[in-house]
Amino acid sequence: MGAEREGGARRRPGRAMACMACGVVLLAGCASMPDNGDLRSVESTPRQDTGVRVFAMPPAEGAQPGEIVQGFLEALTSDDPNYDTARKYLSADAARHWRPKRSTVVLANGPSSVQATNTGGREGGTGGLTYVLAGTRVAKVDAQQAYAPASGPYSRTVHLSKDSKSGQWRIDELDDGVVMGKSDFQRNYTSVDKYYFASNTAVGATGQPVAVADPVFVRSKVDPMTQMVRSLLKGPTRWLRPVVRSSFPTGTGLQPGVSGLAPDDQNKLTVPLKLKASRVAAGTCTEMATQVLFTLRNLTPTLQSVELQGTGGEPLCELSEERAEAEAWHGSAKRHEYLYYLDGRHRLVRLLSEASGTSAVPVPGVLGEGARAVQSVAVSRDERSAAVVGGNGRRLFVTSLASGGSLGNPVLTSQGLAPADGLTTPSWDARGDLWVADRATDRQRLYVLEPGVAKPEEVTVPDLPGRLVDVRVAADGVRVALVVEKDGKQSLLIGRVERGDRTGQGLAVGGLRSAAPDLEQVSALSWAGDSRLVVFGREQGGLQQLRYVQIDGSTLDGPAPGALTGVKTLAASEEERLPLVAYSKEDGIVRLLSGAQWQKVDKDGQAPAYPG
Repeated sequence: MGAEREGGARRRPGRAMACMACGVVLLAGCASMPDNGDLRSVESTPRQDTGVRVFAMPPAEGAQPGEIVQGFLEALTSDDPNYDTARKYLSADAARHWRPKRSTVVLANGPSSVQATNTGGREGGTGGLTYVLAGTRVAKVDAQQAYAPASGPYSRTVHLSKDSKSGQWRIDELDDGVVMGKSDFQRNYTSVDKYYFASNTAVGATGQPVAVADPVFVRSKVDPMTQMVRSLLKGPTRWLRPVVRSSFPTGTGLQPGVSGLAPDDQNKLTVPLKLKASRVAAGTCTEMATQVLFTLRNLTPTLQSVELQGTGGEPLCELSEERAEAEAWHGSAKRHEYLYYLDGRHRLVRLLSEASGTSAVPVPGVLGEGARAVQSVAVSRDERSAAVVGGNGRRLFVTSLASGGSLGNPVLTSQGLAPADGLTTPSWDARGDLWVADRATDRQRLYVLEPGVAKPEEVTVPDLPGRLVDVRVAADGVRVALVVEKDGKQSLLIGRVERGDRTGQGLAVGGLRSAAPDLEQVSALSWAGDSRLVVFGREQGGLQQLRYVQIDGSTLDGPAPGALTGVKTLAASEEERLPLVAYSKEDGIVRLLSGAQWQKVDKDGQAPAYPG
């Protein structure tokens, strides 16, 4: 329940007053609204600077029912931590029982309200009225702060009565949760990744756990660091929970009364936990601190260390940023030394990923010699091996990026007769697993080839809603992006990788959900962060465009990549400072350096790839 601020909406004089010295805006909760049946959208607050906090005004004496409804909706969009002002628009009993944090419904525009009926009073009041709140759904954020796209009409009611003693109108019946327009949601909330570890997965010689991002939305100006720690301690969201683990013991929480968590002047954060030191081994505590540090760097990039304290202020452990990177494998923290692509002579060449020049050199080994018809390429994350699809898209080869190697026999052969029905571009995860799909019309399959195994294993996708067109696995090996085609339209889906259970079931991809519900075509994609992808696609009735998308289907703030036409392949790194690279038939290999325009790299090149 909330108020929408349209970009061109004008507020009437006296609706708000600003105290710029304090960075505060007060929302007036007594704007005029007629009590007849006219339908009217609630006006909303203009977009504020990030340093400006918005607070609502309580109901005015003698406010009419329409003013109470509008004031309440506006109060829901304020930065009041516990919605105390919003509760002042409710009757005493409704204020006690209303649970605003149960959910946030996001509408395309702010909820309109119209008086529906006259009813009997409640709580000893008289002259009851019902108002209908309506709009078009965009999304819902649940009690776990997880975002999910939504569609269709929204309609809910609120009931008001006039208190028999005070004579004031108040809302005495309403649903739990809040509702607001998309623009107000973008002003009030921010997406933050919290981190857990992949279940039963470790990489490297030391057996590092693999960090997995779990995006949630928090209110951006309401003590977001404390919010995120509480969310982290409560555990992963329902969608991710089957495939990750947390190192925090069950029931761990912050000590009573903790709020306002913030780093000190040495960029160190102290987190007081309700947890006895005897319950935590040293290694477990290190993993706990790693989860906190990875999570909170989303909000405070300068955070350098975390100290966890137990019950009574007893030190548990302390962890620096450098040590955290050594303790866990973290995709966005891994720097790729090279960008790879196929040059005009069909050689696999490489270019320093952070270099501004365009002089690429052939890789060592057989792929650097050229003279082979290769359609796509993927380089392992340790940059020691490569997988290529050749033979008109029908055969997958894996070979070493070292001198003296040979291409050998294909590890997988498709029955598809045309490239579009053959093998997709392969991709690698942190475990060294190689993922690829066979698009053969009568034998569509998803496969994974594990290190040291000669034959790929088939991966079941039980709820696949159409023909599999493309696949990209996330660095963590826990999530996979699928492009699926049905009835001439394509959709981008995210699934979680389920690595078997006690029944002996093999690899499967489950929990499919949309990452870009407004796209009807996806021509190219790449992972571009721990929880986002870059895609080249088209909305219904729109033009093809490059854009970033979040894996939960939410809309990202910030600029989209510069316009580019005819994109066939995209390559991005989880380390977001590295340039975005694309291939188009018109321009060949091009890249987008930070703060610059697209730059041509190789007019005759194709199939760009970062490791992964």
